[in-house]
Amino acid sequence: MATANPAVHAWGGAPRVNLMPRAETERRQRAGLARRWIGALVAALLLVATASGLAFALQIFAAQRLVTEQARTSSLLGQLAELGDVRQALDLEADLQTFRADAMATDLRWSPLIATVQQQLPVGVSITGFSLAPGPAPQGDDPTAEEGVSGTLTLSSATPTEIVPIVRALRPLPGVLEADGWQSTAEQDAYSYEIRIALDQSVYTGAYAKEESE
Repeated sequence: MATANPAVHAWGGAPRVNLMPRAETERRQRAGLARRWIGALVAALLLVATASGLAFALQIFAAQRLVTEQARTSSLLGQLAELGDVRQALDLEADLQTFRADAMATDLRWSPLIATVQQQLPVGVSITGFSLAPGPAPQGDDPTAEEGVSGTLTLSSATPTEIVPIVRALRPLPGVLEADGWQSTAEQDAYSYEIRIALDQSVYTGAYAKEESE
């Protein structure tokens, strides 16, 4: 049996009485609560779906970027492989330049050297032969500090000539470290003289010296 709610609103209007059964009121409350729970569940599902969609989109974006980076890496590796031959060629060129610089460190021009010596000899005396050999490769910055070329010069003249003036004429030459009379001989109408001479490394051309790296 329904119970009447004695509460009466007597403020400015007709009195109202709640005649709805308690069971109906509780059912409606349960229904409202269920709707709220269902709404909350739907909102949670929507949130999870949205988060999953974003995560999936980020995963796809990351996968695409990974593919792009892998392609870029493969391209760079291919370019490096192509440059490998160039690098080997440059290394070979550098090795050859070093080898040439070492092998030609004692390079010199014989003709100008002999012509310079000839100009210092007394009139009537000429160079008829020489046995000269280059010395060690330059080791320092001062080419005048070490011996560069040494050996003997064979001179001849039609008349006897003192060997001392010949030696004295050679010693002032640029680069000469030592000049001494070795021996003299006479054969028929010609006179021969052997002179030992040593010159410093300034006679080297340095044409093949390896350039210093900056």
